[in-house]
Amino acid sequence: METTTDREIVISRVIDAPRELVFEAFTEVRHLSRWWGPSGFTTTTSSFDFQVGGAWEFVMHGPDGTDYPEWITWTEILAPERIAMLHGEYRDDPDAFESVLTFGAEGERTRIDMRTVFPTVELRDEAVEKYGAIEGGRQTLANLATFVEEWVGEVVR
Repeated sequence: METTTDREIVISRVIDAPRELVFEAFTEVRHLSRWWGPSGFTTTTSSFDFQVGGAWEFVMHGPDGTDYPEWITWTEILAPERIAMLHGEYRDDPDAFESVLTFGAEGERTRIDMRTVFPTVELRDEAVEKYGAIEGGRQTLANLATFVEEWVGEVVR
């Protein structure tokens, strides 16, 4: 059995919102564009098709003005428990990585686990060292938490 721990990044967070709403924040581009990415980044979507085999093509705009073209295809969707995706800079990117997000209900809260597996140790290390992938992932989940918790507040009002 192959082990991937040397090629993985795993980031978790508990969000003070029901699992269905946290999951929904991933399913509609109008939500994703409000929280996706690390702090200071914005996202411009060119296409979005949330279904297995569908793709999300977008550009992340860094706070320094750098544009990062991105492409995600959904490989598994099990609402509201799990989303699996392949994430690269473009379709058929040989350096694309796999991510699996699991959404666990903890009462009215949600535990989200984001497990990313890179094709090689070198690509994982580059993502961590050059692009700050661990801190960026933590910031992305923090942005998700802020968005969903504010959204829950709006829904309750």
